[in-house]
Amino acid sequence: MTMAVAGILGHFSETLLIFFAPQVLNFLLSLPQLAGIVPCPRHRLPSPMKMIEFMYDLVVYMSPRTRTEQPFALHWGSIFRFVAIICLLTTSKVVDGAIGITWGRQSVQRLVPSLVVDLILQNGVRNARIYSSQTDILEAFSGSGINLNIGIYNVSVFLDNNTAFDWVQEKVVKNYATGNIRRILIGNYIFKSGDNYQPIRNDATTTLEVIQSALNRAGYGDIKAALTHATQVLKDNITRPSEAEFKTDLVNDMNRVLNTLKANNSPFVVKIFPALFVLDNNMPPIFAFPDNNDSATFVKDINGAVYTHAFDFIYDSFLWALEKAGAGDLEVVVDQLCWPTDGFPGGNFSSAERFYRVLLPRVVSNRGTPKRPGRPIEVYVHSLSDETRMTIFEPWGRHWGIYRSNGEPKYKIDLTGQGRDIYPARAKGIMRMPERWCVFKNNTRNAYILEKQSQIACKGGDCTSLSLGGSCSRLSFEDTVSYKFNMYFQSTFQEDGSCDFDGLGEVVTENPSTGECLFPVEVVKGTQNSFDKQYKTSGADHGKGMHGIGDRCAVCFVLLISVLWAVF
Repeated sequence: MTMAVAGILGHFSETLLIFFAPQVLNFLLSLPQLAGIVPCPRHRLPSPMKMIEFMYDLVVYMSPRTRTEQPFALHWGSIFRFVAIICLLTTSKVVDGAIGITWGRQSVQRLVPSLVVDLILQNGVRNARIYSSQTDILEAFSGSGINLNIGIYNVSVFLDNNTAFDWVQEKVVKNYATGNIRRILIGNYIFKSGDNYQPIRNDATTTLEVIQSALNRAGYGDIKAALTHATQVLKDNITRPSEAEFKTDLVNDMNRVLNTLKANNSPFVVKIFPALFVLDNNMPPIFAFPDNNDSATFVKDINGAVYTHAFDFIYDSFLWALEKAGAGDLEVVVDQLCWPTDGFPGGNFSSAERFYRVLLPRVVSNRGTPKRPGRPIEVYVHSLSDETRMTIFEPWGRHWGIYRSNGEPKYKIDLTGQGRDIYPARAKGIMRMPERWCVFKNNTRNAYILEKQSQIACKGGDCTSLSLGGSCSRLSFEDTVSYKFNMYFQSTFQEDGSCDFDGLGEVVTENPSTGECLFPVEVVKGTQNSFDKQYKTSGADHGKGMHGIGDRCAVCFVLLISVLWAVF
């Protein structure tokens, strides 16, 4: 009898949670305005119907997998994620400007998707750009409330409508209800000048057309397809944004792209790398930073526009090029906002911290740029973690991450854009290998042998920190060889025999790191755990937590506390 009553009340409270939480949230969030405390707060909450769907998905997500055995059980891991999502919805006072983060997986040891989702939630981020459409990754983000931009890289596959439609059915339709997929981003900045790139430009443009057509045909036209572009699509040697236009040999292909974007109200997606842009265009290094106050470096443009830093300069250059191409009304989304932490002159933790500390609050302030003042900008910080196995042409291409491979943040960054002097949340459940390093015995000076073994080491390990401007570029000869040996040793997870190098290497327990050069220790292979796994129990113990009315009351209590925290 007691269980029956508890069941009825439990389902009743679920119904209340689903149907009334959106109205309660919106009402409570408007109280400061009604009381005259806040003049005009604008919260980025979804529409009521979207919130109803979202709350329903949450309840389904938190429900046990075997209701017949324990119909009212609720494990703590679900409560943690529920709290994170509700706090994210209720405490986000961002207006229209949005900050997201990218996540790639080209590394020796990948962070597991569920851990990544929890990290993103803990950092108050609601948008993510992932370079995959793998089912397990999409499932990890399911029900999280995180808006996803997913990637297609092989642009030669989707050249007909049927193939594109099948892909949309498999990746989008099956994950739409809880996946929050917003965009399909095609290619990896492959729109390059030159006749030899014309075939791939044509394939990329065709893929854009058929994917968007398939989305529309399936009834998911609110999801937008777009290509990704770097500054290489703009003509060279511009001295001010108003001079920007697309390169002549790209115009025909670009017009096809822009026609598709305009017809579907899709954004023009770009990459912005201020430090490299400044270097390539012989600008003062200070111009890369948004806190630049050296008036001698400012760029004056037409209509009284003044540019104090590279981000605004680059962003408005794209706007001018679009306007000249007849697409001046398109939204411009920055899907990679880049600042390297190694392998680049001046690219380090402190310069990255300085760059983001000033720029991110500007993004969410709706300050806009000189050409589009007062307009929101959507940016994605690149990236969550380094990718030490990324195929690169430049050494800094592996060092974008705000986290090390062990889940430790490299520098302070507030991903909510509030400008707080904080480190991002630290990943939990990641264990390091034993404190062991592989170093050079210094038992030979034979240049040929050392070069041969160094090449072997750097082929398997990441030696890009030794490049000019890198954090380890000033090591002595012996330490340089040791660094190469250790990077290979760690990439094999300290495998027996991987520190031999024809008798030149040895394993030590004293940390050889020196100055700003870190000799890393890799994390234990395959042992990263999601933050909430520590709360999960086996099927036999699944019913030992809270039950029935207690579960629902706890959820409602958490919801109420989160809302009150956000308001007051």
